[in-house]
Amino acid sequence: MIQQITRGIKITVDSDYNGSFLKDNVLHFAFAYRIEIENQTKSSVQLLTRHWKIIEPMNKNQYVNGNGVKGKKPVINPGEVHKYKSGCLLSSALGAMKGTYIMIDLSSTKKFNVEIPLFRLTTLFVLN
Repeated sequence: MIQQITRGIKITVDSDYNGSFLKDNVLHFAFAYRIEIENQTKSSVQLLTRHWKIIEPMNKNQYVNGNGVKGKKPVINPGEVHKYKSGCLLSSALGAMKGTYIMIDLSSTKKFNVEIPLFRLTTLFVLN
């Protein structure tokens, strides 16, 4: 489990390997990750956008940008936690992800970046 706090927003990430499969004669490795976003500030915040960098040692980095997470732009009140699960496919058994959420402080209407810490995507057999 990886954690990081940026401007009072605590991000916790945990990831798992979910298996591999062939698609169009190409081997893919499936990974799931769980994210918790905890608001440790005194103001309500809203997550507006996400920006991911997916790193694979043998391929070009991939970038994913979009509105909200899982089709939502959650408002997170002081002391609350927003949780969600997602996943990604890699063409190798080893990789990593990191990123940024763009959030807005609803009391000041100022936007700010929250860093999503680097977390590894690793199959068990690579570790042996």
